[in-house]
Amino acid sequence: MVYKSICAVKGVSAYGIKEGKFGLALIRASGTAAGVFTQNLARAAPIELMKKQIKAGKLEAVIANSGCANAYTGKRGYADALEMTEYAGSALGLEAADIGVASTGVIGRYLDLPLIRRQCAEVALRLETSPAAEDATVRAIMTTDTKPKHALVRREGFTIGAIAKGSGMIAPNMGTMISFIYTDAKIGAAPLKDALKLAAGRTYNRVVVDGDTSTNDIALCTATGEAGKVSAKEFGTALEECCRILARQIAADGEGATKLLEVTVKGAKKEADAATIAKVVIESPLVKTAVYGEDPNWGRVIAAAGRAGVKFDINAVSLWISDGKNKYPLVKSGEIIADLSKAKAAMHGSTVTFVLDLAAGKEEATAWGCDLTEKYVDINGRYTT
Repeated sequence: MVYKSICAVKGVSAYGIKEGKFGLALIRASGTAAGVFTQNLARAAPIELMKKQIKAGKLEAVIANSGCANAYTGKRGYADALEMTEYAGSALGLEAADIGVASTGVIGRYLDLPLIRRQCAEVALRLETSPAAEDATVRAIMTTDTKPKHALVRREGFTIGAIAKGSGMIAPNMGTMISFIYTDAKIGAAPLKDALKLAAGRTYNRVVVDGDTSTNDIALCTATGEAGKVSAKEFGTALEECCRILARQIAADGEGATKLLEVTVKGAKKEADAATIAKVVIESPLVKTAVYGEDPNWGRVIAAAGRAGVKFDINAVSLWISDGKNKYPLVKSGEIIADLSKAKAAMHGSTVTFVLDLAAGKEEATAWGCDLTEKYVDINGRYTT
């Protein structure tokens, strides 16, 4: 069997179903756990519940539904999120307090609890450890996603597997989507939280599709411990790689996207400065539309970098464009040296990369996004109807 994500991790079983727009997924895995959450003030009910429950530092299972975000639903929404954990706990013979919960879909609508209860009972009977099960699980939580998103990183002695959903309403400030991450490494809740926070900061927090931060962003990581103790440094590096794989998939699958846009800023005095500039360039509608039109308008990249609020010598920078295989210089130490035909050719593929060197230090950061197309408007102009 060829695993692509969570079911490759010892101690994980899962399944999910999708009925029209409404899906439900269950993942069973016992271990220490940590989470990171949206920073949107309009946090969804399951986010409010999980911010409390994750303090215990452990999870036995996760239940997640798609089709209704259970956001902006007040006390009733919070009670409904709690009810979802009770459904999963009852179906799996676990305490509701040990169940993680997440929702995604339309904001400002109440959950269809009878539907969720029925789906939960059905899915609980079908939990298994298989490639088909992990694929069914991620498909159950997809909304406008066009592709399921899996990531699997194997290291000597331990494995990390993760799934994610995310296509629109994607912007930095925690997770930008829903992600469930599992590892068989043995690691305490506190260091797991630190590793997840750092990895999310360098990956999920640097993905921008449309600049709208979701109400329901959540990433939960559970460590079953079945592979024994591992190097904290090696684990952190592997976790970041796993999250980066998913971050790139989310950006490439942005609503209406035709191209993955990757911006690396190097030569900065601080990593935070490089990240700030990279995200401003990624967010720029002018840059995104130029990428869609395959217009090598590097002036827009320089202009976006210059308004990022980071001090650097705009006349010292160098800029390159790449399609992932070939890399062409556009600006060298402030001098325009672009070959228009080569620059345009570099934009014909599915990935467009800009590398900006500030020539001010040794730190760097990368952000991911996508082009802005007419299809994005089509998708979101009639999202609830």
